[in-house]
Amino acid sequence: MALPLLDPKPITQNARVDNFAIGGDEAPRSHGDVEEQIERAYRQILFHAFKVDREPMLESQLRNGDITVRDFVRGLLLSRKFQQGFYQCNSNYRVVEQLVGRVLGREVNGDQERIAWSIVIANQGLEGLVNTLLDSQEYLENFGFDQVPYQRGRALAGHAKAQMPFNQQAPRYDAYWREISARRAPANPFAGGGAQFSGGQMSAAWAGGQPPAFAQKAWLALAAIGGLEVLRVILTSAGSMLSTGAAG
Repeated sequence: MALPLLDPKPITQNARVDNFAIGGDEAPRSHGDVEEQIERAYRQILFHAFKVDREPMLESQLRNGDITVRDFVRGLLLSRKFQQGFYQCNSNYRVVEQLVGRVLGREVNGDQERIAWSIVIANQGLEGLVNTLLDSQEYLENFGFDQVPYQRGRALAGHAKAQMPFNQQAPRYDAYWREISARRAPANPFAGGGAQFSGGQMSAAWAGGQPPAFAQKAWLALAAIGGLEVLRVILTSAGSMLSTGAAG
């Protein structure tokens, strides 16, 4: 049986304050041009719009009016790029922070909300949380069906400084992922010479700065086989040259 959704209490944050500033990136957007909406959606969800990460089918559907902006955002959140670049690189708690910031345009309301949404991920997966956020009353009241989400209340009238942009507050992965990625990847074998195959720092996963024993044995076996094959070719070529000279 699925656990019921917890009801976290809101905390004080700029997103809850009505903004009377005129214009600027923090003001509600007009629907505008479809191409502009597409680019804004890529920046909001993926932070960039590299060609390899684009979703041409979703773009075509939005241009033709077959889907709404909300559906386009949903497609980006469930895309291969988002799953590999955000979902698989983070704990459920950090995924909650990423989704609430990118979809609802605000910070998480403390640990209560962080835990509540992480339970949804555990029960329903990424798609379940994405659908829950996009179908929520908070999302529909602030962005509706045809407006790209944005960071709400980043700059308020009368405040000397604005909040840090969300992409700087919450990079797509933290130090933990960088550390375990470094342990998984072997050091560059072509960085230099020496007995340890590299002139740089060895991977932390290699005990004593050496690759695993089976890898060393496999490398030595391949080197021996390669050496014998080179010797065979040299001897065969030399024999052919000598026999040709004797025949002449």
